[in-house]
Amino acid sequence: MVRPLGFLVGLGFIAALLCAIFTTPLSNEPNAAHEFHKHPRHLALSSDGLFPRWDLQKLQRGMQVYKEVCSACHSLNHVAFRDIGELGYTEGQVKSFAKGFQVPSVNPDTGEPATRDGLPSDYFPAPYANEVAARAANNNALPPDLSLITKAREGGKDYVYSLLTGFQNPPANLPKELQPATGLHYNPYFANLNLAMAPPLSDGQVTYADGTKATVDQMASDVTAFLVWTAEPKLVKRVQVGWAAALFLVIFCVLAYLSYRNIWADKKH
Repeated sequence: MVRPLGFLVGLGFIAALLCAIFTTPLSNEPNAAHEFHKHPRHLALSSDGLFPRWDLQKLQRGMQVYKEVCSACHSLNHVAFRDIGELGYTEGQVKSFAKGFQVPSVNPDTGEPATRDGLPSDYFPAPYANEVAARAANNNALPPDLSLITKAREGGKDYVYSLLTGFQNPPANLPKELQPATGLHYNPYFANLNLAMAPPLSDGQVTYADGTKATVDQMASDVTAFLVWTAEPKLVKRVQVGWAAALFLVIFCVLAYLSYRNIWADKKH
């Protein structure tokens, strides 16, 4: 007696499934990594919530941390020097700040690559000539551009802040396969627990002009706030416009309702 084709196909599927289940090697790595991985800690900023505002002093401190620490490895490709005028700097201060950077140029006499003082219209220069040079200087890891980092990473500002403050020695019970290899550093807020970037911040690493104590936590908070601004510099204005539009709609609806009542009141009599 010939069995139905559907029955044979189903039997073959079940056999293949059982074979896959019993022949797949078991691994504890994903579970172990998940066990030690931590969710980002919340960073409260004045730009949060329904009524955000920019803390200009904090943003200026954050820009200082970026310039003196982060810019050695990370670019800020989408931010022009003139943009920092929104952080409370005068036109003269912006020009002076831009002049402190050397940007790529071309020698007009020889046509050879050269550098020149920055102008307000220039963008923050990249620390490396290209990706190959960046990887060569960072153990084959490519430092990401920070312009949009708080938008590009899951967890946003909380992730950036937690990562900067989360470097620590591996716990004693960390499985051997998850131990940081040579050139890597343990950080439970990073996806696979180990990353090529060494701890970038240390207490007293910068000297703030306003006298704020430069602890690791303070610097991490400041530079994260600055990167929130670089990712969405129009955030506050956008929310303000949104509230203005909402208020207009509310007033319009009230006036429309009162007009309706006034027009139809005569129709009822």
